[in-house]
Amino acid sequence: MFGAGGGTSSYREVEETDLIFLWGSNARETHPIFFHRVLKAVNNGARLFVVDPRRTGSAQWADTWLGLDVGSDVALSNAMARVIIHAGLHNREFIDRATTGFEEYAASVEPYTLERAERDTGIPADAIRDSALAYARADRAMICWTLGITEHHNAVDNVFALINLALLTGHVGRYGSGLNPLRGQNNVQGGGDMGAIPNKLPGFQDVESNHEARARYEAAWNTTIQPKYGWHLTQMFEAMERGELRSLYVVGENPAQSEADAAHTLHLLESLDHLVVQDIFLTRTAELADVVLPASVSWCEADGTVTNSERRVQLVRKALDPPGQARDDIEIVVEIARRMGHEWSYGGAEDVWTELRSLSPMHRGMTYPRLAELGGIQWPCWDEQHPGELFLHARLWDEPKASGEPAPFNVVNNVAPVDELSDEFPIRLTTGRRLDSYNTGVQSGGYSSPLRRGESLDLSPEDAASLALADGERVRVSSRRGSVEAPVRIDSSLRPGLAFMTLHFPDEVETNILTIDATDPKSGTAEFKASAIRVDKLDAPAAEQQTAAGANVAAR
Repeated sequence: MFGAGGGTSSYREVEETDLIFLWGSNARETHPIFFHRVLKAVNNGARLFVVDPRRTGSAQWADTWLGLDVGSDVALSNAMARVIIHAGLHNREFIDRATTGFEEYAASVEPYTLERAERDTGIPADAIRDSALAYARADRAMICWTLGITEHHNAVDNVFALINLALLTGHVGRYGSGLNPLRGQNNVQGGGDMGAIPNKLPGFQDVESNHEARARYEAAWNTTIQPKYGWHLTQMFEAMERGELRSLYVVGENPAQSEADAAHTLHLLESLDHLVVQDIFLTRTAELADVVLPASVSWCEADGTVTNSERRVQLVRKALDPPGQARDDIEIVVEIARRMGHEWSYGGAEDVWTELRSLSPMHRGMTYPRLAELGGIQWPCWDEQHPGELFLHARLWDEPKASGEPAPFNVVNNVAPVDELSDEFPIRLTTGRRLDSYNTGVQSGGYSSPLRRGESLDLSPEDAASLALADGERVRVSSRRGSVEAPVRIDSSLRPGLAFMTLHFPDEVETNILTIDATDPKSGTAEFKASAIRVDKLDAPAAEQQTAAGANVAAR
């Protein structure tokens, strides 16, 4: 099926493609190992286009930096599509063979003229046109993205917009051409593959519509599986607010500090009747828990598998015993099941994996011996003779028609961020990661780094000057949800009106007090990338702060 949750291409292809779009991804800092492959491609002659509101470290290596306004990705994609269609560079043969919905899509992008796109995105029309033509004319081209695309209230539409470009040009289903979401942790891909999402059984088998798969799991697990989607994370918090969800079991997650609108999140967690946390650290969430289950570190204290962004399943072998009372995650879950009256007979990670292979067709050929011998295998791997798929969706190029279901175009339109800029909140705050730290700092904060400098409010030189702020000066940063104090860092990579912060140091500066919990209705992802803020000098009276904020807007 087109649209399964995994990148279509392999890392090797990145090095050998002709053109790469890093869209909403500062891979140099957030995926540095992957970025080495991008640099190899650049050294081999590939052209690099970076789409990002900030002129990031990745953009410094690009042939073209497209510095769009936060939240205008659909406007850019649709305008590029219009340019390609008007230039006659859309791959009509591929479109007719492998897709549906082209005519409706072509009509939907027609209003996105270059003039409108320049207004909506802030990118010069010539740069949009040249980038579109380069992508369409490339023999092989890839689009890679991360949270800059998905942490928006219209996250799924943003992804559809990128998929549309690939379908329009035939840049999918071939070696060196594809669509690749870069995963933010070492096993995010594996978690989804194993069914840690509310609408799929392991192997991306739909829990509502795939009756055959559901029957297989029911037989193996000797239980009835309700043909009904569960709640994603945002829906869980909504259920807490309604009083429908009163108990929570958290495994390897720190929502008390990682969720948007932190004050509201903390209130909901504290209101639960029962909270269980299973983790390797005593996180802020664990501090709230009624029960804490100390777990093992998966990369060195447990056997198992991990899956990376190129869909490669790899073995992990235990090197150390967990310390103290910490236990293997599988042991913890099996013991909880036993105390609830269920005798599960797993002897270890390999037994769990063997069961998974019997139930998930795309993993069937991945035995432990084969994974060890081959250094990992990319799914799908249908049987024990199958080598795994280097890239996905080659079927779309079958003659005379693509085999299986055609890939649909999706009509999407540009929608501005929910948290609107105003005289009171005139600056757009976007969030992200830095090279030396990770997410809420739980995993990276326990050791020092010569690169680490703590949290700051990064501002453009122009905004710092208009607010009469000096580098290092502490300020009050306010949104419609709350305020924090942070030192200013003047950053020439930022354009006027754009600020940047991370979530790495919540005990120092709790950035998520500022962020908005407006969520995408399809994915449940919050709009971490687009909050409206005001910056005030700490020694300024309130009335003076309000006047200064309005003047800052008028000056722009």
